[in-house]
Amino acid sequence: MIKLMTATQLDYFSNIYIDSSKASVKRDDYIIAETKRGIELLRVVKGTYEISKDNIVEPDGQFIRFAEDGDLKKYHHNESKAREALKFCKKSVIEEKLDMNIVSAMYTLDEKKLIFKFTADERVDFRSLVRVLATRFKTRIELRQVGVRDEAKFLGGIGPCGRSHCCSTFLGDFVPVSIQMAKNQDLSLSPTKISGACGRLMCCLNYEDQYYEESRTKMPDVGETIDTPNGKGKVIGMNILDLVVQVRYKDDYIQEYHYDELEETTSGGGVS
Repeated sequence: MIKLMTATQLDYFSNIYIDSSKASVKRDDYIIAETKRGIELLRVVKGTYEISKDNIVEPDGQFIRFAEDGDLKKYHHNESKAREALKFCKKSVIEEKLDMNIVSAMYTLDEKKLIFKFTADERVDFRSLVRVLATRFKTRIELRQVGVRDEAKFLGGIGPCGRSHCCSTFLGDFVPVSIQMAKNQDLSLSPTKISGACGRLMCCLNYEDQYYEESRTKMPDVGETIDTPNGKGKVIGMNILDLVVQVRYKDDYIQEYHYDELEETTSGGGVS
């Protein structure tokens, strides 16, 4: 068995798997860890747990120690410096006439690295920009290209549901989302209705998709003639979420049935 913890950066919610063999931690502990980015202050979102070697997740970093008050002060000091670095970098991008959008700036806790994230439609040669930034900030510079979903995750905002973006609050990893998920749920296929702030399909389309897929296998198709407690009728609509079928009879009378009522009517244990 392997001991891990799941942590996140303080200003960007993402699952970071840290080797927890040297310490037992609990949720909301603050720790210092060495990751591929460098020395970081992280918040634990899932305390120490064990996984089998068959389901191994390669750790993203190593636990160093628990964070102290001085580390939090250092982090906030670095945040202030990073905001100034972000302004300078955006100005430099304009001066260098580079077609890129700088999204964020972050210092590692020990200030040995300054990381800028950016979006761009095409490949960008930013070597001249790196030289400008290295001269200005006297530290190692890293520019990392991210996608539009990552940008929206970092910036945050409110979705059409009235809640903060899922990606900014609790989604540690992005999951694939397809237009078929919207079709499975009988949602409008208008891009303005099913797209998030990033311009891509909303992550929440994935949440109930499995339930809809499984439920559809039990339900009759719209337009199908079925047996009901009141005789044969034609399916004119359904509510997959509640397993309710709307049936019209020859006299135009319309009745709604729960799937269980229809199942009891049919001899084979299913809808005919």
